[in-house]
Amino acid sequence: MFPILLLLFIAVPIIEIGLFIQVGGFLGLWPTIALVLITAFAGASLVRSQGLQTLMSVQSRLQQGEMPAQQILEGVMLAVAGVLLLTPGFMTDAMGMLVLLPAPRAILAKKLMTKMVVSGSGFQGGFSQGGGFYHSSHSDQNPFNHDPFQSKQDENGSTFEGEFERKEDDPNKRLK
Repeated sequence: MFPILLLLFIAVPIIEIGLFIQVGGFLGLWPTIALVLITAFAGASLVRSQGLQTLMSVQSRLQQGEMPAQQILEGVMLAVAGVLLLTPGFMTDAMGMLVLLPAPRAILAKKLMTKMVVSGSGFQGGFSQGGGFYHSSHSDQNPFNHDPFQSKQDENGSTFEGEFERKEDDPNKRLK
């Protein structure tokens, strides 16, 4: 993992500098600077609006009792897109815009979801080696998969979990 990060930290700035030289030679200094600033401001506003839409989607999935794993991952991807768009450069802007668009973001999120390891108690971190979506055997502990009114079987028959308190009936306090 370290060699990949090292390569990225070396290659990305070199590519960005080359793109700045090419675009600056074609457009000139001030239009190039203006283009970088415009993409940063436009990207920040688009990330904000897309992030709000993703948050609304997460809330609606939670209200339906579903786990919004893909929407949460898309929210993280929007944060990454925001960082890419605020980073000066044309290549990072293009990558940020690609992640910002809903269709490519959803495809990328689905591909990443196949690599994630998720258990019933939540995200356990990391990616699985063989790929695939992993569910733990502790799914009965997941609050989204549990019906609180579902009856449980024991050796005496059907029972419902609950508490009660026996109160003695006082004949003097009855309504007449």
